[in-house]
Amino acid sequence: MGLNVVNLVGRVGAEPDVKYLESGKVVCKLTLAVNRPTSKDDKPDWFNLEIWDKPAEVAANYVHKGSLIGVQGSLKIDTWNDRSSGALRSKPLIRVYRLDLLGAKKDIDPSAVPNYGGDGEF
Repeated sequence: MGLNVVNLVGRVGAEPDVKYLESGKVVCKLTLAVNRPTSKDDKPDWFNLEIWDKPAEVAANYVHKGSLIGVQGSLKIDTWNDRSSGALRSKPLIRVYRLDLLGAKKDIDPSAVPNYGGDGEF
């Protein structure tokens, strides 16, 4: 039995990179800065996020640089061969399956969000 769950709350580092695939699926990639609670002098930890399907559409429409969000997902290690050297490269990635918009409610227009229940969860 295994368990691979990651929960993060932080601020989005740049505008989301959204792609609509020929298959009809949507993928959104973004970075998330998470501050450590232990020291205010520490720099934030940065995470690469990959969001698919309905949560990706929500991120594309309502998440912007600086937005406060919460995510739940699983850790995935992306691997590839470097084009110039051929060396095997890798980087950690969080595959998000739950997205929570944590900004102030005044920042979210309920009439513009389908199925918005007022709690910011999609």
